[in-house]
Amino acid sequence: MTAAYRKYILDFKRPSGTSRGVLNKKETWFVIISKNGKRGIGECGVLRSLSIDDTPDYEEKLKWTCDNIHLGREVLSDHLKHYPSIQFGLEQAFLSLESDNEFLLFPSDFTLGKVPIEINGLIWMGEASFMKQQIKDKLEQGFRCIKMKIGAIDFDTEINLLRAVRKEFSAGDIELRVDANGAFLPDEALEKLKRLSQYELHSIEQPIKQGQPDKMAMLCEQTPLPIALDEELIGVFDATEKRKLIQTIRPQFIILKPSLVGGYRGSEEWIDIADNAKTAWWVTSALESNIGLNAIAQWTYALGNKMPQGLGTGALYTNNFDSPLEVKRGRLHYNTSLNWKFNL
Repeated sequence: MTAAYRKYILDFKRPSGTSRGVLNKKETWFVIISKNGKRGIGECGVLRSLSIDDTPDYEEKLKWTCDNIHLGREVLSDHLKHYPSIQFGLEQAFLSLESDNEFLLFPSDFTLGKVPIEINGLIWMGEASFMKQQIKDKLEQGFRCIKMKIGAIDFDTEINLLRAVRKEFSAGDIELRVDANGAFLPDEALEKLKRLSQYELHSIEQPIKQGQPDKMAMLCEQTPLPIALDEELIGVFDATEKRKLIQTIRPQFIILKPSLVGGYRGSEEWIDIADNAKTAWWVTSALESNIGLNAIAQWTYALGNKMPQGLGTGALYTNNFDSPLEVKRGRLHYNTSLNWKFNL
């Protein structure tokens, strides 16, 4: 058994804005395992300035992983505790190697093309006119759950966009989620949550920056609007620390991005802890290519969570890989008549 890695640069179709800046390109890495004429493919997706493993020695660690692939999945995963995206890439690659079809990791009615996955439509930050057009496009495309990035432009402008949607569509028609990516200051957050709650929002992700558990706990206790932890989960590796975080903050939701929290194993540990604490959850991709998105989507369907998931990112890039993944009427479908095309 041998392994190699390859770097790949994904190009956004248009600049995509968050409160942390504008994205034009996204670098990702692929681990490819070979054994007895078969190959297994896994994607290691790093988000610069956000991933805990965005470190200078990242490529060196990838090389070490490939050089020591003979140690096996479990041993390597333990060694890679502080490199969650590589953990996830390895999980994918080993499952891919073991499968009769290198892209079929969790066979189900989803991969048979029988049942789609409900997803949210993502609205990127930008000028008000651009955000308004995105909202219009998502509604015309049949989305019934919309997630809007907020926190980078004038707050009143963002409120006006939400008001315009609610004027036309009730909460029963359209589910609205917002994601602040930690943009609010702690002393202003509660007042902003009160204003946002007027528009019957489903939830807000990460209203203040991570690493302030006491302030986040106070917000979760007083909020008129359900709060979902996202970045807060990054870098918390120990199960005891995970339980402590959930018990301290007591969020209404947590959001799982396998590339950021240790792959399937790390995510499932969070799910067990959340379920025990009566905290709900959903899954989101972290701007992976269709390789990583496929791995997340198949696993997500197997979890049986019926909430809209954050898996609509496959069409962001000009140079993504052809795949059976299709978004139609606000759902992610696996079109079995389409073929994979993965050439590096």
